[in-house]
Amino acid sequence: MNTNEFRQWSQRAADWGADYRNSLRERPVRPLVDPGDIFRSIEATPPEDAEPMDRIFADFEEKILPGMTHWQHPRFFAYFPANAAPVSVVAEYLVSAMAAQCMLWQTSPAATELETRTVDWMRQALGLPEGFSGVIQDSASSATLNAVLTMRERALDWQGNRQGLAGQARLRVYSSDQVHTSIDRAIWVSGIGEDNLVRIPVSGRFRSMDTAALEAVIVADRAAGMLPAGIIGSVGGTSIGGTDDIVAIAGVARRHGLYLHVDAAWAGSAMICPEYRHFWAGAEHADSVVFNPHKWLGAQFDCSIQFLRQPEDLVRTLAIKPEFLKTHGRDGIINYSEWSVPLGRRFRALKLWFLLRAHGLQNLRAMIRNHVAWSEGLAARLAGEPDFEIVSEPMLSLFSFRHKTTSSADADEHNLRLVNAINDDGRIYLTQTRVDGQVAIRFQVGQFETTAGDVDAAFAVITEIARNSAIQP
Repeated sequence: MNTNEFRQWSQRAADWGADYRNSLRERPVRPLVDPGDIFRSIEATPPEDAEPMDRIFADFEEKILPGMTHWQHPRFFAYFPANAAPVSVVAEYLVSAMAAQCMLWQTSPAATELETRTVDWMRQALGLPEGFSGVIQDSASSATLNAVLTMRERALDWQGNRQGLAGQARLRVYSSDQVHTSIDRAIWVSGIGEDNLVRIPVSGRFRSMDTAALEAVIVADRAAGMLPAGIIGSVGGTSIGGTDDIVAIAGVARRHGLYLHVDAAWAGSAMICPEYRHFWAGAEHADSVVFNPHKWLGAQFDCSIQFLRQPEDLVRTLAIKPEFLKTHGRDGIINYSEWSVPLGRRFRALKLWFLLRAHGLQNLRAMIRNHVAWSEGLAARLAGEPDFEIVSEPMLSLFSFRHKTTSSADADEHNLRLVNAINDDGRIYLTQTRVDGQVAIRFQVGQFETTAGDVDAAFAVITEIARNSAIQP
């Protein structure tokens, strides 16, 4: 591809992207395909000869696009959002064109220094105190792994990386059952082991950890010769928004000298609104906090910020400095590759910089406030319908509900049929969870371009399909 062809196809791709975003409401949110349909449409052997770009592009439109779930669809109410505000897409075009490897300051000074500045912008926007530093990771999963590795090393007096875990006291990490499964994976990968992730009972509307039980288990574990290492708190858990009392668990962590990591991957974006910060009161006492601007805030994936009270602990855990990675003659610089497990790093800060400047905090706050209000309104409307019940009250813009079956049919089966029927219909997209062992249907508002009309449409679709005899046993 020569320069003129690169220009032509770059312009074609940008035009296609704008047309695609403009057409989303006309598309089903989830593709109407069966497993294997796309696989069978693609040639079984690689091409020996070059193919023209117009044929490749046509195949993209005819074979690939019909199999895509449209995460930027304004009626995507499933999971959590993975927003890509158009301005962040433009920034990613530039990042892709430069294709810089931003692992060290010297491999792209602007990438490092812009990351430092934009992360501090976000610290200020979220109301976190001065003294927190931060780094843009690929995802909250990586940030949580970093935190678990750091709490492991700190508990072992920084000997785990050198000596391994064999012969050491059994490390223990504490969380509720409301945390994301990335915590389980971090425990696996760190070598601590699933049996040493201690699940603390929860209670109350927000399924908060019982701090008295937490402290009792820590004391008992230490008395039994085990080594408590850290606590992982949740703010806005994936299932129904489980949120711990961070002030209380920070007190427990402080009394027992444990590392505290707070996972606010989704809900953290809402903390740009001062009125929601009570949900994570106490986060200022944590050792690390993670939130994902690529969820609710509008920065295209991947863009997850990990704030750190003592970044030197993370660097001590992860940094390896062979001669070829040293930056000679420059003191006091940051090499962000020492703050993460991968060596290679993308230029993630650019899209966040574009986003914050193009929208401003006031407009981003207005979006989040609207999403919360619309979700609360939908929950109230469904609660007013005689054949629906609210299972978990709104936590910000997330709640769960159930449809009451009119027969003796199993209620779980009925609601699974309902959510599948809604998703097969294609006008909206929802997901299910389990609350106290029973199936519930999740609903969250978070897509960047959702309107009040889209949420009204969701009410119409949910009630229409729930009352359709086709899903009744």
